[in-house]
Amino acid sequence: MTTLFHQLFLETVEKNPDAPALIHKKQQWNYNQFNQLVVKQAHALAGLNLKPQQRVAVFLPKQIETVTSFFATTMAGGVFVPVNPVLKAPQVIHILQDCNVQILVTSKSRLQGLADYLPDCPDLHSIILVDDHVPSEPALETVQIISWQDYLAHANQIEKLPVIIDADMAAILYTSGSTGKPKGVVLSHQNIVLGAKSVSEYLSISDNDRLLAVLPFSFDYGLNQLTSSLLQGACCVLLDYLLPRDVIKALVNQKITGLAAVPPLWAQLAQLDWPESLNEHLRYMTNSGGKMPLTILEKIRQNASNAEFFLMYGLTEAFRSTYLPPDQLEQRPNSMGKAIPNAEIMVVREDGSACAPHEPGELVHRGSLVALGYWNDPEKTAERFKPTPGQLQGLPIPEIAVWSGDTVTVDEDGYFYFVGRKDDMIKTSGYRVSQTEIEEVIYASGLVKEVVALGIEHETLGQAILLVVSSELDSEFDTQELINLCKNKLPNYMVPAKIEVLSDLPKNPNGKIDRSLLTKQFADIFK
Repeated sequence: MTTLFHQLFLETVEKNPDAPALIHKKQQWNYNQFNQLVVKQAHALAGLNLKPQQRVAVFLPKQIETVTSFFATTMAGGVFVPVNPVLKAPQVIHILQDCNVQILVTSKSRLQGLADYLPDCPDLHSIILVDDHVPSEPALETVQIISWQDYLAHANQIEKLPVIIDADMAAILYTSGSTGKPKGVVLSHQNIVLGAKSVSEYLSISDNDRLLAVLPFSFDYGLNQLTSSLLQGACCVLLDYLLPRDVIKALVNQKITGLAAVPPLWAQLAQLDWPESLNEHLRYMTNSGGKMPLTILEKIRQNASNAEFFLMYGLTEAFRSTYLPPDQLEQRPNSMGKAIPNAEIMVVREDGSACAPHEPGELVHRGSLVALGYWNDPEKTAERFKPTPGQLQGLPIPEIAVWSGDTVTVDEDGYFYFVGRKDDMIKTSGYRVSQTEIEEVIYASGLVKEVVALGIEHETLGQAILLVVSSELDSEFDTQELINLCKNKLPNYMVPAKIEVLSDLPKNPNGKIDRSLLTKQFADIFK
């Protein structure tokens, strides 16, 4: 029985070892080959003195070494930390520092961008490069830099790997926090494995499927394309696309049966011509990471009329909460759907009592998909991970549920509807973005007097980021200089879509910047 992350594919290794497991560009690995790579890397990590539950960060695009590093890490008893490849050095270093990463897997080119910051990562003792040669100048005297071949040579030093159970940590996924810095959501083996089982159940994924992985693995929605595929013995095709047309080409050339994306990508794909041949093999499509505009949904469904479309809602702290069955799309086009298998979703008032049908309340998720909390942040963990409402008072150890911070309603048939968020997070391009994190970068530049980052409604992005700044020289303010700064310091999805310059920002009676007033003032700026 599969209970551990690195056991996801073992049943297929035994039953159908020659079946294709992964495809990247022109290379293909069957399940037996993939398993051999993982086992060898696991022993190599142990040979590098990886201790149980220590963290291994993987800062790479989608490629075979990225995937094998995830599975090898947990097989060796460690915890993998996928780092979004679009992040800039300050965000990467924050992650390495925050969860005390001991080993980093990356490339020579990416290491160059991190080199100046590595002295701030005292726990880091080894950097593994996917390249065959290492830089002539070491990044740090206290850190060993190892080529891929030399790394694999360590596999001969260790024979026995540690004992692991499903309650152990398996991964830490970083999501933007409301206070600025991203926070690490700790996932157990059980969280990930049962998440893959739940999703593959309602999507009916089988060993006949070929799934296209276009989303980052640092995103729980993206990671699940990989886990649900390997669990069911399907084939996962890895793609980092440059243009939306690359996705269409991959769908056709690889005869893809399942595609998952976020609203901004769906909006781009809706503008393209879809070959009729896609209807011969594309079986299903899914959306999460934000509300899908109905006009775009209709266009996508017309382009692939034989494929079923699943609307879904999830949060990293509990992976996935709801899905809307395709046969309900016409009747409930604005619904988030119903609870996924093996989860209970509740709508509660502030006191924890259950809301009546159609009464707005906070979405609370209970079940085995609830994460272990936020890494090294008991205060934030206590805010979001709280006792399940309505449980029996006699339980000596209360069950913990995740309180989402999202306001929703539920109808009499158990279908949920999104109302809004309780915090100030911006939801753009499928990412949760902290206003504070953007504002801190701007303030540190010294280019402005005051700054506010706002999430303004946008048809395709969900929300677009508007920067409202004040300056002593507002008539001569160089907005392009500020945009260039953001591009240099922030990942692309956090770069403002527009900047507005005012002489002074409005204040509320407490003397704080009136974000609400500014949001209303610029509500139509992207329409």
